[in-house]
Amino acid sequence: MTVPSRGTDPDAPAAAGSSEGGPEAAEAPEATQPAEAAEAAGAGEAAAETAAAAGPEAAEPQAGASGSGPQTGGSDSEASEASEDGRPAAGEAGSGAIREAGAEDEETGPEAGAPSEAEAELAAQRELRARIEERKAAKGGPVDSGGKLSGTAAELLAAVRAVESGEKSTTEFFDSPAFPPRRPSPAAAPSARPRAAEAPRTPPSPDPLTVRGAAAVLAEGGAPEALAGQVAGVLGERSAQLLREDPWRLLSVPGVRPEQADAFARALLGAECGPGDRRRAVALVSWLLERAALQGHTALETAAVRDALAGQSVPAPEEALQQAVAEGAVLVFQDGLEEEAGAAEEPGASEGAGASGEAEPEEPPAPVLLGLDRYALAEESLADGLARLIRTGHGEVWEGPELVRAVGAHGVVLHTGGEAARAEAVAVAQAARERGLRAAVAVHSENGRRRLGSEAVTMAGLLSGEQGPARDDEGAFALDVLAVLDTPQLDVETAAMLVESLPDGCRLLLSGDPAVLGSAGAGRVFQDVLTAEVCPKIASRTPDPGPIGELVSGIGVGELNEVAAPGREVVIVPVHDAGEAVHRTVQLVADSVPRALGVPTEDTQVIAVAHGGAAGTRALNAALKQRLNPGPGRFGGFDPGDRVAYAPAPGRTVLGTVVSADAEGLRLECESGRVTVPRERVGTALRHGWAVTAHQASAMRWAAVVAVVPGDAGAALNRAWAYTAFSRGERHLSVVHGADKALAEAVASRSAPARTTRLRGLLVQLLAAAE
Repeated sequence: MTVPSRGTDPDAPAAAGSSEGGPEAAEAPEATQPAEAAEAAGAGEAAAETAAAAGPEAAEPQAGASGSGPQTGGSDSEASEASEDGRPAAGEAGSGAIREAGAEDEETGPEAGAPSEAEAELAAQRELRARIEERKAAKGGPVDSGGKLSGTAAELLAAVRAVESGEKSTTEFFDSPAFPPRRPSPAAAPSARPRAAEAPRTPPSPDPLTVRGAAAVLAEGGAPEALAGQVAGVLGERSAQLLREDPWRLLSVPGVRPEQADAFARALLGAECGPGDRRRAVALVSWLLERAALQGHTALETAAVRDALAGQSVPAPEEALQQAVAEGAVLVFQDGLEEEAGAAEEPGASEGAGASGEAEPEEPPAPVLLGLDRYALAEESLADGLARLIRTGHGEVWEGPELVRAVGAHGVVLHTGGEAARAEAVAVAQAARERGLRAAVAVHSENGRRRLGSEAVTMAGLLSGEQGPARDDEGAFALDVLAVLDTPQLDVETAAMLVESLPDGCRLLLSGDPAVLGSAGAGRVFQDVLTAEVCPKIASRTPDPGPIGELVSGIGVGELNEVAAPGREVVIVPVHDAGEAVHRTVQLVADSVPRALGVPTEDTQVIAVAHGGAAGTRALNAALKQRLNPGPGRFGGFDPGDRVAYAPAPGRTVLGTVVSADAEGLRLECESGRVTVPRERVGTALRHGWAVTAHQASAMRWAAVVAVVPGDAGAALNRAWAYTAFSRGERHLSVVHGADKALAEAVASRSAPARTTRLRGLLVQLLAAAE
């Protein structure tokens, strides 16, 4: 396997030595689960120590990644850099004490220690989804899954339904006292459809008396009192009492790890505390599913959860699962079993023996899955909404290209292709407008909106009501056609909100490149709908042009080929170690690319494999700042002129430049205009942005890109990372390459980690039942 167009950098500089003014001592490479960052607590303490200063402060947050969830993935693949729910990770506990958990990567959203825009946005989504569920109930209730289960699966499901219906208490299934509900269920909203979305509001701060009560219990258990605000926000006004009754409820606070909750429980309970405590087991099941969601899973197989519980020293994992289901902490599913059973009952189904009389081998039964209610509701709402749109398609005959004709005839159409194919989706919206229909084009980022023009809207702007069409009295968009670009970046909760906001008869075009990295949040919406085979799929025949397009096309089929680049569109810069990789990257951005290609520094973006490591984003940003905009970092580690990456909400990254700072926070100039980052969020939602990860760079493009692949990144590389990183450059791509054969091997044989989801099965089942 060869690498593309090996050579020197565009300006052919002399060989680089060690990095001058580069990063400090090398860090260990980023591990596979970014949501559990061992460095986060230290960064949070640094931010707290400077909280009384005049301007926004706190050192740049650091977040590594070491996890213990049931499944792992590459550091920059399938949401491995992102926390969809915006929750930071806590550091390891030392000597049984819990260190403060306050810092997080920019992709994980705002700090959980205080009410934030991200938390408010999530609260608004949950409220909207409750209304969606009311609408579904009016149509006949949710999908009836698991009706033909047997064995353990049937017992689990029977426990759920009997306890939820009130027919039996948990004591009738298990020899244990009944536990109080872990959290109250939200009241059902009266409206059948979601109302117009409101701008996220900051939730009220917890009552000071509640915070003081929680702080007293935390101090008694050896935990930092700084966690009291988070505890009160999660557990409510009875937080002190709930913690005393069940110390493992501390695991519901973002960032707290099992070993830390165990230390807290031992301090409060003493001899009563043990690894087999039912309260501990239930809390661990929920915690494991939350960790899995950070890697993109909406559910996990029971075997994976059971094994993970055993790894946490739970002596009876099977009983722990049953207890968690009985208490309503998790839900159990076995989707698709009814469909398979129905097919077996068809006439002739039993005539499966061949000429030799041997029976056909039976397919393995559908796996039993466990999931959290928020993702179960989102997937069922999304499947219901997509099925509704498919069934209400108009079947009209439109003249024009194949994609235009497909959209005219069907309610939902899928469209695959690269950057050049985006024009085909935009043409569909234009064709709809020419027919007098109301049409809109939605993209993932402001960067993508800039490339299309002002007529496009961002997904966040569309759902918030800040951009695009208004909503009617029932909360539906005033639209006849919606073309969604960058669909692979849609997580299941955002997709559910979008689809449930479309009126009956609206045509939905889902367009995107299935080879790029998936969404930052849970789910794999685009892949699930593609594989469900329930609506037309149109593949673009327009390849991305030039040497970069040729290189990326090869990566998409597992080949890392040499490409001819007479205009130095693709250049390989070999390096021997991480220090040289940082040095050559700075040289390319500051000197070679601007001088040789005429691309200014501000139009060149560095993309790294991970945040950590000797050539990760932190090390690269430190070196680039020293060269491009040196300064003392007097405003929380930032100076005017610094390029920054800001996370206004989980899974969203906005790049901008620091303009000024005042008592309110940092003023940024972004593609969407002026943005103010509140001073309390500077330490957690902001970091330098000369270098970003490929996951942050998804759905964005720049004139020139420098992709850094150091030698220690081999385990984190996969085909989706290379495809995403290398396709971000419009005119030029430099690959700072120190991974030798590891890159070619990853492209050839290593796919992005798989995600466990339910959407495909739900969608197939819904439409099969309708027939």
